[in-house]
This record gives sequence, C-alpha cells and structure tokens, in this order.
Amino acid sequence: MSTAETPTRRAPEPAPRSATGRADELAGELALKLAPVARARWAFWRLLASELGLTFRRPRNVVMLAVLASVPVLLGVTLRLVAADDEDGMGGIVAAAAGNSLMLTFASLSFLVTLLMPVAVSVVAGDAIAGEAGAGTLRYLLAAPAGRTRLLVVKYLNAVVYGVAVTAVVALAALATGLALFPVGPVTLLSGTTVPVAEGLLRILISVGYVGAGMAALAAVALAFSTFTEVSIGAIAATVVLVVVSQVLRAVPQFDGLAGYLLPTWWGGFDGVLRSPVDTAALGEGLLVFGAYVLLFGAIAWARFTGRDITS
Repeated sequence: MSTAETPTRRAPEPAPRSATGRADELAGELALKLAPVARARWAFWRLLASELGLTFRRPRNVVMLAVLASVPVLLGVTLRLVAADDEDGMGGIVAAAAGNSLMLTFASLSFLVTLLMPVAVSVVAGDAIAGEAGAGTLRYLLAAPAGRTRLLVVKYLNAVVYGVAVTAVVALAALATGLALFPVGPVTLLSGTTVPVAEGLLRILISVGYVGAGMAALAAVALAFSTFTEVSIGAIAATVVLVVVSQVLRAVPQFDGLAGYLLPTWWGGFDGVLRSPVDTAALGEGLLVFGAYVLLFGAIAWARFTGRDITS
C-alpha cells in the first residue's frame, strides 16, 4: 500500500460534557472558593475557645471567682446574725435582705459592683494584649492567619464572657445563700409593690444581664489600655485607678454635672427592676451608655493595635 493510501489517524475528539458533569465542576470551584471562608470562620471559634479555656483554667482567675462567690455568703451570714440580734426592728437593706431570700442577690450586686467585680474584669481584660506582649507570644499569635482585628475581637469577647461569668457567680452565690438563710416568698419592691417569686427571679435575671453589660463596657476600657503597654499590670492599674477616681468624683457635689459621663454611675442602674413597673427608661439609658463606651474604647483599641509595630 502506498503512502498516499495510508489512512490518516486523527486524535479522538473529547467527549461532550454532560450537564451533570458541568454542575459538578462548578460545585467544586465554588467549594474551593468557600473553603478559605469556612476555615477562617472555624479558626475564629477555635481561637475563642482556646482563649476561654486558658482564662477559666488560670488559677488567678479561678481564685477571683471563688472570692467573689464567698462575699455574698459572708454578707448573708452577717445579715442573718444582725437580724437575730436586732431587737428594736431592722431597717434599710438589713430589713429587705433578711425579709426575703431574693433580696440578698440585689444587695450583693449593689455591694460588689462598686469595686470588686470591676477589679476582676480589669485583670482579665487588661492582661489581654499587654500580657501576650510581655510574654513575647503576641507576634507568634499574629504569625498565624488570625489577623489583628480578629485577634482583638477574640480577646474582647473572652473578657466579656468572663465579666458575665463574674456577675452570674455573684448572683448564684447570693441566691443560694438567701434561699438557705432567709424566708422564701413574694418580693416587696422599692416602690412598695409585692411580686411573686417567679417574677422576682426574672428580675434577678434582668439585673444579671444589665450588670454583665456594664462589665462588658469596662472590659473595652481595659482592653484599650492594654494595647498601649507591654506590662499588663500597668493596664490593670490604669483601669482600676480610673474606676476609683470616677467613684470619688461621683461623691463630690461639685462634679454632679460630670457624673452622667462616668461609667460607674450607671452600674447601679439595675435597681430599676426593683420598681413597679420596671423602669425600662433608666435601664435603656444605662445600656446606651455602655454601648457608647464599647464603641469609643473599642475604636481606640482597634486604631492602636492595628497601627502598632509588634516587636514582642
């Protein structure tokens, strides 16, 4: 057979792709594009879970929770002894707490929210960034694909959860102590109205949420201080000093006009739940102040942390 008669072999044409094959290809491309987003989302929650684990396993933080839980117990025992020895009739908070078990929770929150609870929150939030920088681990955290903004949000949420835990521990310890030492029955509010026990428990829950929001606002302040130093005790001390100075200014009549701008002024606003009906206007105003503090000091912390040279 001559060369001219040899049949020419052509490469086989690719088989046409079916609609199903094209859909599978598009699904694979979409999965590849969404994979980094999914990994980033899970990385955020893993980082937050890791921070929470470290916070609640640290002996210092556990001891602070234990100390705060013991104060309502001591307060309840003291009120019980005073009530037993008071022959002339009780008054004020002694009468309120000794007359009903639920009132010990409100009394404990009023007593501890002035200083001890803010100190506990300041320790955790003030150590958030400064502690990592002082230990030389901050740049290693940023070397991971976390990003500065995400790391800052995780640190803040960690402090917020601890602040809520502080508030809940105080409330639960006071509630358990009150139920053990004092009568259980309808609660007499500051306005003189009596509400059933179930409604009293609901008002305690509202108080815990309100005070927890106040501690979240303080956490934003401490976190902002934490971004300006590599010594955590400096950020913690600055936050505590700010709280103490604010409390002093509130006590001076000449600074009455300034009191509305001070964060501690609004921590005691949960007493609005002890009125009938609940003073939602006062609670809402306090929550707005807390939100303003979070936005202001959160912006300061973000601007400082994202523009800062990390050397440690």
